[in-house]
Amino acid sequence: MTQRRRVAVVGVGVVGPCGIGREAFWAGLLQSSSGDKRLVEGFDPTPFFANPKEARRADRFTQFALAAAAEAWEQAGAPTQLAGPRAGSWISSGIGGLGSLEEQIAVLNEKGPRRVSPFLVPMMMANSAGAAVSMRYGLQGPCENTVTACAAGTHGIGNGARLISDGRCDLVFAGGSEAAVTPVAVAAFNNMTALSSVGISRPFDVERDGFVIAEGAAVLVLEEWSSARERGATILAEVLGSASNADAHHITAPSPGGEGAIRCMRSALDHAGITPADVTYINAHGTSTPLNDAAEAQAVAAVFGTPGPPISSIKGVTGHALGAAGALEAASVVLSMQHRAIPPTLGFATPDPELPALDIVAKAARDWEPGPAISNSFGFGGHNGTVVLGPGSV
Repeated sequence: MTQRRRVAVVGVGVVGPCGIGREAFWAGLLQSSSGDKRLVEGFDPTPFFANPKEARRADRFTQFALAAAAEAWEQAGAPTQLAGPRAGSWISSGIGGLGSLEEQIAVLNEKGPRRVSPFLVPMMMANSAGAAVSMRYGLQGPCENTVTACAAGTHGIGNGARLISDGRCDLVFAGGSEAAVTPVAVAAFNNMTALSSVGISRPFDVERDGFVIAEGAAVLVLEEWSSARERGATILAEVLGSASNADAHHITAPSPGGEGAIRCMRSALDHAGITPADVTYINAHGTSTPLNDAAEAQAVAAVFGTPGPPISSIKGVTGHALGAAGALEAASVVLSMQHRAIPPTLGFATPDPELPALDIVAKAARDWEPGPAISNSFGFGGHNGTVVLGPGSV
């Protein structure tokens, strides 16, 4: 069996509801947020396109992905010599261009079929963000995406890293993007009682009553370790391993006791070659829904014991960006390593006595000596994903 190659994180780009750009995003994670939607305010897509017309022909989720990719590419040192057949992209989305679809359905109903945009199909395709990134940077290797609901962003990073570790690529743009805070999506999630009735995201809190819908994107530039070292790139973190599995239980509810999440975390740790005792931080999926938080807490306790490593959910600030959530959270872990601090679970105030007593970081950031960390994502349909990240200094 061919030895796995190490995967370095050499660039991070973020378009988040609490900040555009990785440093603004990090600052936002340390402040409280409010409102029943977490939107990316003040975003201007035009700098990332040749002209305004080209920008209008891309859905908002593709615009987000290009902006995040541009920031990550710049931090990576813009290694154009690595573009070509051994460079790829894996930019995931849970829903794709739903906003464009809704807009054009309105056009169809109001003005007739001849007025529907011929650009609708490429705008709404869930793979259009990854395709746009590949064309922008000349990535002629695999250009794929994962559509696995709220686990899509984590799966994008895990699958992108495997392209490098397995020897298929030397450079990969990996992450997720979502811009599905649309009237139909909000109505649908609200009618299935998934959204918070009071517009507050309270992960693991006894009064949690649903998630706050959000949008955003995050992209990591991944590179084969020795390649990054040889060209003098700053290695921000390392993708140590990942895992993906299915509950095979219910279209929306997690498996009882978090059984699928338990298997997923254990598989990711095995892939990374580490034990639960090695993990120093858990970035939780932590959506603020009653069933999901309970299943995840039970799963974490089963794998790590109680109180276990420090755990936090950034969704108290960001809300839930669906298919982009895992990418935003992986980016936050890399930023945590850079800032040597764990962001708090804002919105968490009162522990749920029915849940295991975990070490939840709350109210304020906690100083942290970076070590192996995991980031979890669990999506509708029973999709589970875990990525294991380590510091980049070793």
